[in-house]
Amino acid sequence: MNEHGAVHESLIRPNVFEKYISAGSLFKSDREMLRPSYLPKSLPHREKEIDQMAAIISTGLRGDRPSNVLVFGKTGTGKTATVKFIANEASRAHSTGRHMEFVYVNCCEADTNYSVVQFIVNKFIDDPEERAPYNGWSMERVYSLFREKVDALKRLVVVVLDELDRLVYKAGDDLLYNLSRINDDLKHSKLSIIGIANDLKFTDFLDARVKSRLGEERIVFSPYDAAELRDILNARAELVFHAESLVPDVIPLCSALAAQEHGDARRALELLRVAAESAEREGRKTVLSDDVYRAKNKIELDTVTETLRTLPYQSKLLVLSIVMYAEKRKIMTTGDIYATYHSLCISIGVQALTQRRIGDLISELDMLGLVRARVRSFGRGGRTKEIELAVPAAETRDLLVEDELLSSYKNTRAKLQTTLI
Repeated sequence: MNEHGAVHESLIRPNVFEKYISAGSLFKSDREMLRPSYLPKSLPHREKEIDQMAAIISTGLRGDRPSNVLVFGKTGTGKTATVKFIANEASRAHSTGRHMEFVYVNCCEADTNYSVVQFIVNKFIDDPEERAPYNGWSMERVYSLFREKVDALKRLVVVVLDELDRLVYKAGDDLLYNLSRINDDLKHSKLSIIGIANDLKFTDFLDARVKSRLGEERIVFSPYDAAELRDILNARAELVFHAESLVPDVIPLCSALAAQEHGDARRALELLRVAAESAEREGRKTVLSDDVYRAKNKIELDTVTETLRTLPYQSKLLVLSIVMYAEKRKIMTTGDIYATYHSLCISIGVQALTQRRIGDLISELDMLGLVRARVRSFGRGGRTKEIELAVPAAETRDLLVEDELLSSYKNTRAKLQTTLI
């Protein structure tokens, strides 16, 4: 009680976290082991690729510069994990008396030539006052500092450029040209490159000189099949869950669903983790197959949410037009959508794009997985593009109307045209 005789609120009101803390956990160890960032002690079904890469990098352990390597494969096929595994193994190989320095750069985060070099050079500078700034220097100045610091190390430096294809598409191949010829200017150190990419075709955009210097060795990672994904999940589940936490069909179901999406191990692990967290929040001690299906829907919705929120304004208007039309008719044509889109633009006071440009945007939405577009032929009647919404209409509308300029269209319905056949 306080001086007025009242009982303090914290003594009579239970803490909102109490029921979750007291319920215990489905996980017996750190659930971070189910995230893509976790690097396990072994990588099932990647022994062949590990051996290929080890054979190439072993040259560096003998004091010579290993070949540059390009690693290809779809998302979730173990490319990054394998390269990081090799880097860890190289650091453990002390018997040769040689030392290698691996520097990992994610080119989605450092997405310009300047930011990549600035990130790498700052890895070798302890004093914050001497580090290269995020901007303000010329490319020549930061590259000169990079060359100086690398040469001062007197060792082999292996630069790992993850998502390299995205960097090339955005910033060109100037950085790769400079890195591939830097050994001509180094006196005491050597530098090799490991590029990790999802798109096999990105090398078509490289200058012939860069292509010949960079692509000395290539390793292609094939997608996992359902059986391989099951082995990966079983290995992680043994580390993370109690023996009775998963019903027998949970891991096979996660594996099968992920195998349908290009054999993505990240998706399989994410399905298992989200399903377990869902069961845990409900106070259950066992993960069921229904939890996996709910996790799949949640992950897909989260992906859609992020995609929609980052769309340009005109694309948002187009998606809203498709949603409004889809609420009345499942299949629509470009002409149907354009009529609704055009009326939206007039009501908002926005300049409408041409119907041809809208057709291009629909193709982009198809690539993002928000719609399904297919060309249908009517023989002499010509061809038309049929569009179908690929995401839930109600949830998509709710996300779009969060935009202030679209908020007034929360309940607006499309006026359908009558099509004569």
